[in-house]
Amino acid sequence: MNAAITKAATGSVTVVGLGPMGRAMAAALLDRGYAVTVWNRTASRADDLVARGAVLAPSPADAVAANEVVILSLTDYVAVDAALEPAAQVLSGKVLVNLTSATPEEARAGARRAVERGAVQLTGGVTSPPSGIGQPDAATFYSGPREAFDRHRPVLETLTGRVEHQGEDPGLAALSYQLGMVMFWTSMLSFWQAVALARANGLTAADILPQATDTADSLAQFFAFYTERIDAGVHDGDVDRLAMGVASAEHVLRTHTEAGVDTSLPAAVVGLFRRGMEAGRAEDSFSSLVELLARPGGPTEPGTDGRVRQDGPSLR
Repeated sequence: MNAAITKAATGSVTVVGLGPMGRAMAAALLDRGYAVTVWNRTASRADDLVARGAVLAPSPADAVAANEVVILSLTDYVAVDAALEPAAQVLSGKVLVNLTSATPEEARAGARRAVERGAVQLTGGVTSPPSGIGQPDAATFYSGPREAFDRHRPVLETLTGRVEHQGEDPGLAALSYQLGMVMFWTSMLSFWQAVALARANGLTAADILPQATDTADSLAQFFAFYTERIDAGVHDGDVDRLAMGVASAEHVLRTHTEAGVDTSLPAAVVGLFRRGMEAGRAEDSFSSLVELLARPGGPTEPGTDGRVRQDGPSLR
């Protein structure tokens, strides 16, 4: 081992992976006075951190050996395995704070591999972009051994001011992260879609921002209203009907077609509504689509010309 890298001590942390998130985490730890050891496949990414006092490990094994707490911020679990394999002999007794994006099953498999090597894994899901790291209002979900979470909470709270332990199952934090991501990506895509439609009609993103913001703010009320009904299995068409929803979705799709704007996203929405119609949900609330999503299937797809194929039941 590199003699410059000392064994773990209070206030010492290793960060493996120096993409934007890993770099922000290492910087936040340095700001709080931690002794930080870093490793990255492209060593030059550590230059500014080293200038601030971080120690650059020559290998993953050296980086892992340096400290008890090892923060992993990599692209995926394939990259995690590639980084940890050379360090397999020094993993015993380590706490791997794995903040790498993954599916719940990948997180569980990673935790099992850690245990096989004498380490423990805390799975984390960071809800902040790199610019929010180190801020008191940024938050991270964690799951895995509660004892490790409690013992190293000061380090975790240095990364994001708010931390939440969701249970011993290492997959829970990954699930929470993915729940947030499915809403984030689809919501942002819906804004890009609206901007594209606005541009086709001579408007800018700034022109539609107030309406987009009002629409986004109103969604919280809809979430709250439908949550109780969905959990109770109530999809009565007393406040809305799927047949009305599919008509609206078709209008959105045709508006895009007429404007010459890409229809991939609105066509996918129409396709989902049509599957609900074909499942006999026309008079139910469009919340009934959650049952369809939980049991996917169905042959009908929207037409490529921006209109729905008329090979199923009437839409109205």
